[in-house]
Amino acid sequence: MSSRLSRISIMFLVAILVAGCETINPYTGETQTSKATKGALIGAAAGAVVGLVSGDNAVERRQHALIGAGIGALAGGGIGYYMDVQEAKLRQKLEGTGVSVTRIGDNITLNMPGNITFETASSNLNGDFYRVLDGVSEVVNEYDQTVIEVAGHTDSRGSAEYNLGLSDRRADEVGTYLESRGVMRLRIITVGLGEDMPVADNSTSRGQLLNRRVELTLVPVTG
Repeated sequence: MSSRLSRISIMFLVAILVAGCETINPYTGETQTSKATKGALIGAAAGAVVGLVSGDNAVERRQHALIGAGIGALAGGGIGYYMDVQEAKLRQKLEGTGVSVTRIGDNITLNMPGNITFETASSNLNGDFYRVLDGVSEVVNEYDQTVIEVAGHTDSRGSAEYNLGLSDRRADEVGTYLESRGVMRLRIITVGLGEDMPVADNSTSRGQLLNRRVELTLVPVTG
């Protein structure tokens, strides 16, 4: 997939999801002016989330496995309330960290840009990233009726093959750390997208920083 096509795909996806999107500025703590147009479209241009990428079937299989393992399924109006409370706690826990929290329907996505995640060409967690993941782990352990997709992304420096492998290692590293903090491994799906889903211009250092990211998407466990 070319970078140009990737950007078009991302903008198309954002346009579809825009009506259900709400974002908050991770640096000021202020709610974005519009839950729809401003939050999603500015986010797509400035490094915000793309959302769930592993596919509905993968998530559904994991949901069924969790239900079989004794994790209760959410239903009806309880789904929205459960995710509302979890979203509020994540926003509180991650305020001032540089991580954005985006709500799309009943899914919550945390976008963690390169300045707090990984150095260029590395899958070693930055020191500040441990504190962020500790906070996330605390909340998701309290609200355990979710599947957690960990998606790794890179900038375009290096070959596409190398970047795909690097993004896989980054996603796995985050998933392993979450597990070490008590998150049930069965809840975690890891996926590497390499350089194929940029959210910013890879020709600038700022764009590379935004593209070198990890996105955690929390999906409720439902029947």
